[in-house]
Amino acid sequence: AQQWSEPMTRSKTVTGGLLAAPAVVYMTIFFIVPALTLFVYSFWTSASYRIVPDFVFTNYIGSITSPVFLKVTLNAITIGLSTAVITLILAIPVGYYLVYVSRSQTILYLILITWFSSYLVRIYAWRTLLGTNGVLNTVLLQLGIIDHPVGAFLFSPFAVTITLVHIYLPFCILLVVSALAEIKRELIDASRDLGTSAVGAFFKVIAPNAANGLVGAFMLTFILVAGDYVTPQMLGGSSGQTTGLLIADQFRKTGNWPLGAAQAFIMFAVSLAIYLAVIGVGRATGLVPKRRKAKKAEV
Repeated sequence: AQQWSEPMTRSKTVTGGLLAAPAVVYMTIFFIVPALTLFVYSFWTSASYRIVPDFVFTNYIGSITSPVFLKVTLNAITIGLSTAVITLILAIPVGYYLVYVSRSQTILYLILITWFSSYLVRIYAWRTLLGTNGVLNTVLLQLGIIDHPVGAFLFSPFAVTITLVHIYLPFCILLVVSALAEIKRELIDASRDLGTSAVGAFFKVIAPNAANGLVGAFMLTFILVAGDYVTPQMLGGSSGQTTGLLIADQFRKTGNWPLGAAQAFIMFAVSLAIYLAVIGVGRATGLVPKRRKAKKAEV
């Protein structure tokens, strides 16, 4: 049996490698190589729209000591965390309903239909809703809550956050549904039979078992929001700018690729730090299970 199992294992390994090869090659050429190139660029300098090969830390030091970059980065982190938290809170009940209550594909199809509309169309729709003559101001005026249109709804962090929640909520719902689908309903029912409340069942059964999916949904939303530059450009005004727009300007307007690359890798480090912080808080609170050390096989 052992003589037959070894060739079969090798065959599966070779087959798996061949199937994964196209994706690995694609990611290497179009992601890893450009990322490494930008990392090298981040240590170079730029002068008169010319990139000068060098090895200096000027771009990194200049970025982390720049009040503008720090302000915009803090703004990006605030908007990113706010959007990720709100989106995840809204996605969890919907995901729970789709997996354990309804099991109907109709609601899921309705969620997917939102992707049929253009990204820019949805942004302009929110500009219409939040404008001084928009639906929100009109309703508040009709109810007598305000005396005159409020201009602060538009071109503010509030406008950027609510728009990005609307844009990325379907992505988050799909990730939550995928994470919850792996948890059997019997586990939840057993916890309820043992006297756990619905909220307790979520924190003691659902969250630990779906931790990877929930953390993945949170971090994916945060990374996409923090790096977004279209929505802040059209709805953020001067107070809702994010690092993504600042980095894009370094490449498009000033032609300072090394500085833009350095700022991009600083944001990468920030995202990694936030991920480690989320994992640390989750493990400290018990929502994210700790890794178990693999036991050595006995000979």
